[in-house]
Amino acid sequence: MRETGEIQEDGTLDVGRGKGFSEAAIYRKISACCYAIDGFRHRKCLDISRAERLHIGYNHQHYWLFLAGVYGMTQILLGPKTWNWPEDFLLIAGPCVIENGTLCRHIAARVEEICRRLGVTYVFKASFDKANRSGAGSFRGQGMDRGLDVLAEIRHAQHLPVTTDVHETEQVAAVAEVVDVVQIPAFLCRQTDLLLAAGQSGKVVNVKKGQFMAPWEMANVVEKVRSTGNQQVMLTERGTFFGYNRLVNDMTSIVQMQALRVPVLFDATHSTQLPGGLGTASGGQRQYVEVLAAAATAAGADGLFIEVHPEPEKSPSDAATILPLDQLESLLVRCLAIREALRGTQQKH
Repeated sequence: MRETGEIQEDGTLDVGRGKGFSEAAIYRKISACCYAIDGFRHRKCLDISRAERLHIGYNHQHYWLFLAGVYGMTQILLGPKTWNWPEDFLLIAGPCVIENGTLCRHIAARVEEICRRLGVTYVFKASFDKANRSGAGSFRGQGMDRGLDVLAEIRHAQHLPVTTDVHETEQVAAVAEVVDVVQIPAFLCRQTDLLLAAGQSGKVVNVKKGQFMAPWEMANVVEKVRSTGNQQVMLTERGTFFGYNRLVNDMTSIVQMQALRVPVLFDATHSTQLPGGLGTASGGQRQYVEVLAAAATAAGADGLFIEVHPEPEKSPSDAATILPLDQLESLLVRCLAIREALRGTQQKH
């Protein structure tokens, strides 16, 4: 008997209905990924007349990689949750930096309640160390040990996936024991050793696109993570340098990075940043957070990254860009309405 998901003696991969996919769904999955999955980009589908069978040039070391493209890459494993990408919308949100456990728990609970009602998949974020602050005397956080304790408490007590950023390869192992998503900061997105360590952790890796990077250059970044065997990669657009102390957003970068067959999020708060604009700190224009979030959603972003705080002006980091917590729900409602309208238009065509 032919086994679903196995290479047969004639070199045919049976992708049948063992996963519960309809014939049309299988065909869409094959069409979407057979040219993009690394190791198969140069090969052609010789027989896709039946959705149960796909004849491919076969290399044993890439078999698992192809299956990840057909089956796994539409589901991102977020610890206690599964993000069904691209069907469901994702929100990564939380304070810029871990100030204390009480504040983090309050924000996590409030955002989780909003996302549950709106049907949005939610990941809590907060940094234990803001290692790239403008000034030497700026508040950096609670440090790795205390910061990871706060994240672990939120993950277990509130049953939420969590993420934080790493700046050095030596941090990755300890961070990966706690978080569900390892985040690579934009300034470090080309650091090969850091990307490899994150990939080897086995956790989902979210890489912020560098403000100095073209979207197509992120192909090399994705390849570095995937070279470890980790296919759970996400990218986040967060603006591009435009002269000094200024960022602009090219929404076509979302589509260009999605062509790498990875989910692409949009960082709506850091995109309003004026880097180093205050001399010893970065300035920002938070009044544009919602309009940029809406524009990115219209461009097809798979989710949003938003820093929130009940009193942004009191945040010790990125106070000028953080969205007030009480404005988050209306922003999400607007973006979800845009997303739903786009889906309706696509279905008509």
